[in-house]
Amino acid sequence: MPGIKDRVAIAGVGATRFTEHYEKDQEDLLLEAVEEATADAGIERADIEAMWVGVYYRFTGLSGTTAADATRLYGIPSTRVENYCASGMDAFRNACFAVAAGVYDIVLACGVEKITDQGSRGLPNVLRDSIPPFMPPASAPALFAMAASRCFAERGWTREDLARVAVKNHANGARHPKAHFRREITMETAIEAPMIAWPLGRFDSCAVSDGAAAVIVTRPEIAKTLAHKDDYTVVKANGLAVTSSQPMYDPGFDYLGFPATRMAAAQAYAEAGITDPARQISFAEVHDCFTITELLNYEDLGFCEPGEGAAFCADGRASADGQLPVNPSGGLKSFGHPIGATGCRMIGELTRQLQGRADGVQVRDPELGLAHNLGGPGAVCSVTIVGRN
Repeated sequence: MPGIKDRVAIAGVGATRFTEHYEKDQEDLLLEAVEEATADAGIERADIEAMWVGVYYRFTGLSGTTAADATRLYGIPSTRVENYCASGMDAFRNACFAVAAGVYDIVLACGVEKITDQGSRGLPNVLRDSIPPFMPPASAPALFAMAASRCFAERGWTREDLARVAVKNHANGARHPKAHFRREITMETAIEAPMIAWPLGRFDSCAVSDGAAAVIVTRPEIAKTLAHKDDYTVVKANGLAVTSSQPMYDPGFDYLGFPATRMAAAQAYAEAGITDPARQISFAEVHDCFTITELLNYEDLGFCEPGEGAAFCADGRASADGQLPVNPSGGLKSFGHPIGATGCRMIGELTRQLQGRADGVQVRDPELGLAHNLGGPGAVCSVTIVGRN
């Protein structure tokens, strides 16, 4: 079956800093990211033929006008994409398929979220519409805390195992100029932090942030004529899987991993020709909305065997200089999670790493990068694999 492998190129990427942007609105943020991406690609905004924008919250924006009003690119197709926390990478997926189909030559995938001026604690109104019996709705920390407590009971994992993820990612994020939090932390700091939803403490949870990211998508033959003609990256695969938004009511759901991740990864590996991800993937940017999520991601993505996630981190295999660096950017732990923007930021991180110009930590001579974007209560997952041309 025809796919997108090697038929789609990433010509330019851009992103704002992810932080509390009280002085900017969503249009300011999105335009900043798009301007950086177009400059990086060596094109003008007018060269863009279609746009997909990831937005989760209605107060950030409705419809494709979110991108059109920010860029002033009127009269071309512009589509809002919403798929829980995987909205940004799903926007990228749509852009890739449009280019691979030959419908457009140069398109924009982007994402934005403006959350911090809503005045709420945590994510506003999360899951209220999708799980009506939860009134008030369960918080995101509460949902993922069930996975952590399950792993504690079944696998003997501890809060120290969670803290190692936070310490690793904050060490990486301290070196990234666009991260929300740029300070290293100690194991003691992580373990003694205030509790959010047991056993997840403050440093086990990613922050609420504002931000935007953008990716210029085109065909390889066009990328060869643009600014990164010698080092553009190519998309090897994208997998997308959707499961139930109510896993807590499924008696077969064991909270020891996320089926959507395993399904999306299987799709992506099949298309990219990956048979041994632990050896073939050079590095990964994964969805560490909570420290427990990253540990389970290692297993679901095939980086280690089931039950070995905590050891994978403790042994240093996920460190920046380890066997398979995970979240060398600092991940969501350091950046926070402006939901619509995160997936496109991850694609940008892959691209810059593969080109040898990463912001912050640079992975040694990478060939293939993987980005993993998980949404809702683990219900939606997108996995993208990008390689050097």
